[in-house]
Formats: sequence, C-alpha cells, structure tokens
Amino acid sequence: MARKKVADIIVETLQDAGVKRCYGIVGDTLNHVTDAIRRSGIEWIHMRHEEAGAMAAGADALLSGGLVACAGACGPGSLHFINGLFEAHRNRAPVVLIATQVATTQLGMDFPQEVDLKAIYETCSHFCQPIHTPAQARRVVALAAQTALNKRGAAVVIVPGDLAATEVDEGLPFRPHHPQPLLRPSDAELDAIAERLNASKRTVLYCGSGCEGAEREVVALADKLKAPVAHTSRAKDFIEPDNPYNMGMTGILGVESGFHAIDACDTLLLLGADFAWSQFYPDEATLIQVDSEASHLGRRHPVDLGVAGDIKATIAALLPRLQAREESAFLRNCRERREKTLQQLAEQEHPGKDGLIHPQYLTHLIDVHAAEDAAFTADGGSPMVWLLRHVRSNGKRRTLTSLVHGTMANAMPSALGIQKAFPGRQVIALCGDGGLAMLLGDLLTAIQEKLPIKVVVYDNSSLGFVEMEQKVDGLLDSYTDLHNPDFARVAEAIGFHGRRVEQAGELEDAVRDLLAQPGPALLDVKVNRYELVMPPKVEPGQVLHTALYSAKAVLAGRGKDVEKLLRSNFDD
Repeated sequence: MARKKVADIIVETLQDAGVKRCYGIVGDTLNHVTDAIRRSGIEWIHMRHEEAGAMAAGADALLSGGLVACAGACGPGSLHFINGLFEAHRNRAPVVLIATQVATTQLGMDFPQEVDLKAIYETCSHFCQPIHTPAQARRVVALAAQTALNKRGAAVVIVPGDLAATEVDEGLPFRPHHPQPLLRPSDAELDAIAERLNASKRTVLYCGSGCEGAEREVVALADKLKAPVAHTSRAKDFIEPDNPYNMGMTGILGVESGFHAIDACDTLLLLGADFAWSQFYPDEATLIQVDSEASHLGRRHPVDLGVAGDIKATIAALLPRLQAREESAFLRNCRERREKTLQQLAEQEHPGKDGLIHPQYLTHLIDVHAAEDAAFTADGGSPMVWLLRHVRSNGKRRTLTSLVHGTMANAMPSALGIQKAFPGRQVIALCGDGGLAMLLGDLLTAIQEKLPIKVVVYDNSSLGFVEMEQKVDGLLDSYTDLHNPDFARVAEAIGFHGRRVEQAGELEDAVRDLLAQPGPALLDVKVNRYELVMPPKVEPGQVLHTALYSAKAVLAGRGKDVEKLLRSNFDD
C-alpha cells in the first residue's frame, strides 16, 4: 500500500471536498501543509492577519457556496482566526480551519505556544477534533468537511506539526458526502397551516435568509394570499428583487413600511426567519413558523404552530391547499405606506447644506454608479444600515454584513474573499473609519494578491454607532473620538489609487472615478458625524434619553454638539 505524508492526505481530502482556496499565514508547524498545498490544485491566499483570513474565507464560502479552507501555525497563529471563524460560523458559511499545534511529544507540558485549541474552537464550530494518529488523518478531515458542508458552518481540524510530516499508509478511502434531501412538513401539518391562513384577514409573510432559492415560490404565495412580505436584513438579496409585495425590513435597522406590515397583521407566517429581537414581533397575531432547523422553532418568540421544512418544498406543497384571495384593503394600505417609506428614504439621499456630506447621499451615489452585479460588504455599525437601506437589490447584486456576530472590521476582509472567488466582479467595501483601521494591514493583501477591491471609508472621526447608542441611552458620548490619518494617502503609500473628498459637490465625480479604476482603489469621504440612524418606530424612552443627553451636553459646555445634531437630522 502506498505511503503518503499526513499533510498530503489532508490537502487531498480537502480537494475531494471541493476546496479551491485556502487563506492564512505560513509558519513552523504549518510548513508541511503549505508545502502540500503548493503542490496541489488549491490556491494559497497570503493574508497579513489571520482574523482577516477567516473573514475572507467565510465571505468566499457564503457567496460561492463551496467549501473554503483557512490554515494557521501553532499558538497565536491558529488562535488569531477566532473572531473571523465566529463570523463565518454564525453566517452559516462552510469553512474548514486547519489549526496546527505543537508537537505531540510536548502536548500538555505548557510548551511555548501551546494553546488548548479544542476548548476554544468548540464554541464556534460544528466539528472540532484533533488528529491523534497519522492513520486518522483522512477520516477526520473528511468528517470535518462533510460537517461544514451539511450543517453549514465552521469545522476545525487540529494537527500537531510533527504528525503533518509523518508518512502513513493511505488507509481506507474516506471522503466527504453532501446529500441534498427534500424536507417538508407532513400532510397533516400542511393542512393545519392552510386552515389558519385561509381564515386570516391580514396575513403577512416574514422571510429570512432560509428563503434563498425559493424567491419565486414566496412571490407566488404572497400573490395567492394577497399578503405583504417583510424580510430580515439577511434576506435582502433574495426577497427584494422583482417582488411587488415587498414591504422591506423590520427591526432597529428596518423601515416603517416593514415594521407596520408585521405590527398590523393578524397572522404572521415566518419562512426561514430566525429574527432575534422579540420586541419587533406582533403583539396579537397567530404566528406560524417554517424552518429547516426544528430546533429554531419558537426560540425567538412563542409560535402557535411550528413545522420543519425547506421553504421551497414547503410552499410548493402548501399552495394547492390555499384559497386564492382578491385584492385586500390591508395590502393596499401596506403598499401606500411602502410608497411613503421609499419617498422618505429618497429624501435622505441628498447633499447637506454648505457642502456637508450625508452618508445616505454617499451610499445613494455608490448604488447608482455600481455595476448591476456588484457585490457589497459593509462594516458593522452605520455603514451596514446605509447599505441595507440605500443600495438596491436586483437579483444579481449581493450584500454581506455582520448581522449575526456583529463584529467590527468585517467589510474589507470580506471584500478580499469575494473578489478572490469572483475575480471579474466589482466588489465594494463600505467601511467605517474605526473598522478599517482595526485590520488596516490587510489592504496589503489586495496589492499582493492583485485584488481590485473598491474601498469607501465613511470617515466621521468617531465610533459613530457607539456614539449614537450612548446618546440614545441618555449618556454623554465618551471615548468615541478617532484621530484618523488621511486614509487616501495611506492607501496610496500601500499601492492603491487613493482620493479624499470633503465637499458634497466633488462626491459624484469621485465615486465614478473610484469605480472606474482597474485596480484596488480607496475613497476617503468626510461624512456628517452627527447623522442619526432612525429606527422605524421611535419609542418614547428613546426621545426622553436623547433629550437627557442634550441637557447633559449643554451643561458640560458642549451645546454646539447638540446644535449640530439637531441641524443635521431635522433642519434639512
């Protein structure tokens, strides 16, 4: 029987699982694995920070749909992936981390760089196992890949450096499997859903990311029931396009029309939605939930009927059981509110007085001039809100933000991974100044890997979303100031095309120029620091706390800040 290095077996098994790219930084215990990758068909992407590598791998996997790998050296090298792997796992992106470890002879001896990786990575993976003996290598890696693909999330293989170099018989031909079962509720459950929907007068569909691939079925269901459709932020790409029943998002990042539709319904049908914020569910309505994960049923808010099923198959089986409706007054009212909401959003997409740049205006210009199949990423915080509210989804574009993990600094590394997966596609990262600064070094990866990403910096010299949270809580904003460089000049020093804009009149030309660049480019835009992210419904407590902030600011000698806040959000 032929003998091979464990490192070669690991790489072969990853290739069998469909891995085409691996993100990471080379080093000691990983060297035999990277040497095997060098001789394989897997492409190595040389990152500058492992956290950025995991974020890039997760974005690559989520949008490409395939399994993607990342790999690191022992100790700090493998440990640095933790936040990025959390992001990938919570986004349900199939990623395998090859986390190398100190030699087996040193394990448990508090050896330099020894870290208990299993205890750490079990918290953010579906599978986390070390390879204990060379004979286990193919089996463990195959199971890791199979788990990541089928459970949708992260899997971790821990490899002691000395085992990677060991030769072993090839052994049994373990390989990963990726079956595609059809899952739908029983006939009795479908009949029970239909009975409730047929009796409803004001049905609303609330769609989550589980509706991916079922877009036509959702519209067909809405048409038969004459039901408005609201959606979670993660379902934007799938539910907005070509959907005359779309009312938009609800939640703190949502809009008034989406919030109203759900708040006013008598029956809410949740389809592949695991929306976490219970205060945005209706107070008095029948709740029906369909989800492919039975463990998710009723975990966010109590439901009257919960069933397990894929959304596409479930709707197809449900439609013949439903009574077709004529146009309803409820739908007409929701559509009128939708038109008003769209008008309100459009009114925000304008320059401010005296050349002030509203971030909504910047986002609108990016939306207008970006390619019809562009991919957008946005940092957690206000850039995420502007992307979700002011960038159109058309069925070709894709958007990616950190909506579940809620991390900073995700936009630029995610753009690197998407650009590597789709080299001919326009990829635009909407970055906060705090987020970009946190992983600034991986702008170098765009140069080294020749990735023509477009980076837009929403430069308000603050941790803007945190500052807003403090004000809404009635607190004086503290420790949020950022003393930034000219990011355009920093980018130029790295090798980017760079440009800085401080006046609204220059902005449209600058956006066109950015998107026309053949290589990596960065646009640093000085946006209004005092812009508020207004929720779809303002609670009395939020008004009171903001007034309290204003009083505290005046007493602290910061009355000009209050004046700018009011003028920026209510004068224009």
